[in-house]
Amino acid sequence: MAVHSTASKRKGAAPEKRERILKAAIKVFAKNGFYATRVSEIAKAAGVADGTIYLYFKNKDDVLITIFEEGIQQLLAILREVAASDEPFDRRVSRIIELQLGLLEEQRDLAEVITVNLRQSSTLLKQYAAPLFMEYIDVIAGLVRDGQKQGAFRKDLNPRVVARGLFGALDAILLTWALGEADPASLRKAATHCASLFLEGLRAH
Repeated sequence: MAVHSTASKRKGAAPEKRERILKAAIKVFAKNGFYATRVSEIAKAAGVADGTIYLYFKNKDDVLITIFEEGIQQLLAILREVAASDEPFDRRVSRIIELQLGLLEEQRDLAEVITVNLRQSSTLLKQYAAPLFMEYIDVIAGLVRDGQKQGAFRKDLNPRVVARGLFGALDAILLTWALGEADPASLRKAATHCASLFLEGLRAH
């Protein structure tokens, strides 16, 4: 799936420099917070001149939006592949939970930027995050709906409510992990517990 980033993509721009800026921004945002961060701090962390940032991004907001969009689009592409697989429905749900938490297992700073920094701007949330959240809900709800049709999941549950519940649970797990717990293994344990909880409520008996 193509990433529809708002970042400027001028001809001749070195992809590796753009990636270096994004990685530096993730570290600086996680350390200082979005609003307290200056573009000059991102440039310094990336080892580039301040003006170089504007060759790739419109402003600081654009950097944060790009980090979020590219991360979520990557996740959505993986989740769509899992949802469309031939695995049993309960295994697909487990895989989605494992992958969503596992992708950030070694990326604590990114987890903090996505779960904490983005919340600092209601404008960014409404304009850029909300549409991608809806795509996420659509993928999960579609999987639940297919499982209901095949008799694997309870038919009395609203698929979109289930999807929102799953998103909320995983978001809360990532948020508390990014702000507190240091052990990446705790995410794997949380994934197992979360999958067990949701599947017990979803399965048709």
